[in-house]
Amino acid sequence: MPATIVEPGKAPFQKVDIDTISLDIIENALRNARTEMDATLFRTAMSPGIREQGDAFPLIADRDGKMIVGQFGSFIGGFLEGYDGEIEDGDVIWLSDPYACDGAVSHNNDWLIIRPIFRAGRLVAWSSMFGHQTDIGGKVPGSMPTDATSIFEEGIRIPPIKLYKKDVLQEDILKLVLHQVRMPEWCRADLHAIVASCRVAEKRIHEICERFGDDVFASATDELLARNKRAMHQLFTTAVGEKPVSFEDYVCDDGRGYGPFKMKCTMWREGDVVILDFDGTDPQAAGSINFFLNENMLKMFFGIYMIMVFDPQVMFNDGFYDLVDVRIPERSLLKPEFPAALSCRTHGLGRLFDVLGALLGQGQPEFLNAAGFSSSPHLMFSGFWAGSNDWFQLFQIGFGGIPGRPFGDGPDGHSLWPGFTNVPNEFLERYFPLVITEYSSIPDSGGAGQNRGGNGILMTYRFTNAGTIAVHDDRWFIPPWGVNGGEPGARSTKLLRRADGSRTVLPAKCDNISVEAGDELDYITWGGGGWGDPLARDPELVALEVRRGLVSKDGARDKYGVVLAGKAVDTGATEALRAKMRKNRPEPSIFNFGPGMNTLRQNALTETGLAAPTPPRW
Repeated sequence: MPATIVEPGKAPFQKVDIDTISLDIIENALRNARTEMDATLFRTAMSPGIREQGDAFPLIADRDGKMIVGQFGSFIGGFLEGYDGEIEDGDVIWLSDPYACDGAVSHNNDWLIIRPIFRAGRLVAWSSMFGHQTDIGGKVPGSMPTDATSIFEEGIRIPPIKLYKKDVLQEDILKLVLHQVRMPEWCRADLHAIVASCRVAEKRIHEICERFGDDVFASATDELLARNKRAMHQLFTTAVGEKPVSFEDYVCDDGRGYGPFKMKCTMWREGDVVILDFDGTDPQAAGSINFFLNENMLKMFFGIYMIMVFDPQVMFNDGFYDLVDVRIPERSLLKPEFPAALSCRTHGLGRLFDVLGALLGQGQPEFLNAAGFSSSPHLMFSGFWAGSNDWFQLFQIGFGGIPGRPFGDGPDGHSLWPGFTNVPNEFLERYFPLVITEYSSIPDSGGAGQNRGGNGILMTYRFTNAGTIAVHDDRWFIPPWGVNGGEPGARSTKLLRRADGSRTVLPAKCDNISVEAGDELDYITWGGGGWGDPLARDPELVALEVRRGLVSKDGARDKYGVVLAGKAVDTGATEALRAKMRKNRPEPSIFNFGPGMNTLRQNALTETGLAAPTPPRW
């Protein structure tokens, strides 16, 4: 039974014609309010994952719950369908259970706050924000066990409940939840910061309505949605054909010895509607890499990708949703059945972006991106400070190489999400018992191409206190593929070097690895795939990157055919070498996946000393 919205002053909004200037003012006021939500949160949260890295996502929606400004698309519709209760002025809804909101949030660590905004007894809008909590209880510190087989192992699950009823905080509920977590001070501060950010948006919407009128505001949100739909309709009819195209990629493993896991999508257009059909995607995993994909979230991912590639001036919102039909098989990797584990779903999320990019570019290879979004690497480090009962706990998101693109190189060592930032090394060394001995771009790890894939990052941690670490990553035996003649990026690797001199290559997904003071971890992320023929890259640019340490001298010669004499390009030798390389190589293909799947998997397993994984048990 869907939610009941209590509106004692309810009356229909009147449709009003809006001049272009007023519409632009309202649009930019909403954009600014969204930015102010972020600023409020980042300045008042305590956990480094939110405060330093920005792992939180704001949303302002119209009265029907459709996103006007935000990033992930609206999750309010899924919430309203699953919430059996009344929503009144002054309520603040809190939830984290993906299964209770149709995947609106995708694992228990994401705490979601939803605030209805009323004026004179009428619902006019919604504000919302969710942020990743460093710890929510469960079997491991960080609450994201790589070996989980059900969501019950992944920390406290919060169904849709009222944190505030008519603006009165429900202290007992908050006390109950915080009793389950390892970092209650951080969780309390982050939660109140999220609520504060939603209240900021509410204040700004009241200001807009007081300036222009409630009816004008409602009509403006309608027009912003309609304008987006018109623009997206033009993009879809131009860029998506009626002939089906398919692509598949793989998540390497599930942390339990099973894998790889296939993600497949077929895309075509029927009239005005684009179909995204995931038939052929593998069944759900026994481990925690399942990604419960909300259909509206996928539509927004697809729309944002289209906008960023073809027309970045388009404001993305939920207006175009009825132009996309999403079909996801039940009990698959992207629509698992309760109580499947979900905590490590970022690997599937990253792979989804690579698949969408491959689909959209096949019809127009000049707009094709290589692979490299791929995952969102995590490191957890926790324990008791030496000589005390004080607990420390680090959750950190690492960065990989972004793919080479039609319009330029992929950034080196950048986040999957463009708004994320790194945690400053000085912050890490101040608040946690570790020292960062190296933080550098890895030469040659980005796939060679006319436009180079971004290099991966080497981050070396020296632990100064005993504790346990956990690693969450992917692309450790299936590299990010190159396109249009570009080469694949390098794979990720995690090397633990003990103080006694022993060395262990860790799997990409592992928990409860004990470390002692003096141990060091080389945390190496993947490189992005290359775009275009490497032999077409400007030799002077290659030489500049050699001087900057982004490409090695051997890499310049072997990958780009550029011969250096000292620090300068040897033009004659370069032309001769490139001519020889062109003559001896096969014709470049659209996609370059590198060595075969079985070879890649065995290489990775040999490095770690693990046995060959058992085929998945469905």
